[in-house]
Amino acid sequence: MTVKKSERLIVKFITNQASQEEIEQLTEWLKEGENQIVFKDFVKTNYAIDTAMNNFDSTEVRKQLSERIRKENSIFYKRRFSSYYKYAAILIVALGGFYFYKNSDTVTKPKQNIVIPREDEIVLQLGNESQNLKLNEDRNIVDKDGKVIGRQEKDRLVYTKAYSEGALVYNTIRIPYGKKFEVQLSDGTLVHLNAGTSLRYPVQFVKNQNRQVYLLGEAYFEVEKDKEHPFNVNTQNINIEVLGTKFDVDTYSENTSTDVVLVEGKVSLYKDQKAKENQVYLKPGEKGSNESGQSKITKELVNTEYYTAWVKGSLVFKNASFENIIKKLERRYNVTFINRNKMLGKEIFNARFDNEPIEVVLKYFSDSYAIDYDIDRDKITIK
Repeated sequence: MTVKKSERLIVKFITNQASQEEIEQLTEWLKEGENQIVFKDFVKTNYAIDTAMNNFDSTEVRKQLSERIRKENSIFYKRRFSSYYKYAAILIVALGGFYFYKNSDTVTKPKQNIVIPREDEIVLQLGNESQNLKLNEDRNIVDKDGKVIGRQEKDRLVYTKAYSEGALVYNTIRIPYGKKFEVQLSDGTLVHLNAGTSLRYPVQFVKNQNRQVYLLGEAYFEVEKDKEHPFNVNTQNINIEVLGTKFDVDTYSENTSTDVVLVEGKVSLYKDQKAKENQVYLKPGEKGSNESGQSKITKELVNTEYYTAWVKGSLVFKNASFENIIKKLERRYNVTFINRNKMLGKEIFNARFDNEPIEVVLKYFSDSYAIDYDIDRDKITIK
């Protein structure tokens, strides 16, 4: 395992963001005595675990773990063996933290290096009523008359599949910083919503009318094909019309432009009212852009993966200014950056992070570009 990978696993484990597979990788790595030394040094240096950790008796821990494992009712020895190391890694970290918090009066309290993001709720607006959605819930969504209009399935809201013959009834969903969510509309269209995004949409689309939704923020659309009902995305700058396709729309209010990146199918972009002379058509692999306050829509070939990686939890920065990077980090992790280094704000960077905790991201910039910072709960100050 490379040094960078081991450091990422340690950070993810300490911040409770490691998967079971990653925990197993880390515990396997900890079998080597020299890796245990690396582990202790890294934790002490980066997470303020004090010198009491040097008194940690791994022999006694292993003895206690052996007793515990022998008492388990596991059938297979292999399972007991893997459990042994899993518990060992957890206990090493837990005891290290215990020593730090219990013995903090014997040492100088060091700098805190763990970010504590704010926790805001997803809000679903149904007419004059609003509800908070929690990501771990499964429940029915009902309207003001008590009628079931859809169902929440953890991080996805699924509306009943049907077309209406009456008037349009709109819902609005607002995703806070630090979270993502999905909405499956009544026509089957799936919308992936990025952090800091608001989507207004009908509970049911109306027969013989275009399907219209309104977006502020960023979303990736997988539009259900329906030639009789073209699909329109309305943003603050431009409008998008499709029949069935996959594309990303980035239209945050603080952006200087609205960008549409087409992955599959075909879309047309236009300003104000649609007319033959003002439509711009995109092919897969093209990005259409409209600068705020401008009438022209430009297009260029791009690597679509850079613009859609967020759907799977990745962050990709390609020739991005540090100013732009910290804006995206604020949305992704629900933290606040204060950049006191104005020259740094204009610097250009390239980086990719795959479902990493923010501590890993910060350490990357610190190690790679000597960027210094302080952390105060959810506030990160760049020096």
